[in-house]
Amino acid sequence: MGSRFFGLRPENKLYIFSEIHELVFHGGGGFTYDIVYNMPIWLRKYHLRRIKDWFDKQNSQKEEKPPPSDKPLGPGVKSMKNYTGKTSYNMKAPTK
Repeated sequence: MGSRFFGLRPENKLYIFSEIHELVFHGGGGFTYDIVYNMPIWLRKYHLRRIKDWFDKQNSQKEEKPPPSDKPLGPGVKSMKNYTGKTSYNMKAPTK
């Protein structure tokens, strides 16, 4: 007869440990491994959902930002894309 012990399958353990990692890593220092491991499932899911919502909001705000304008940056420099870093100064060190 096989074992009747109820335990987590390896794929379930990986999923749970991934959730714990996400909360500890993205929790801003507010969660430790022990706290998250012993946290009720409904509360863990709540915090994961809030973190996901926050990241979705941040990503949508980044997408809504207009691209930087191509204003002149100085004489002869139209944009940083075309800037070579070369100057037109011809300076020599003073001689003694």
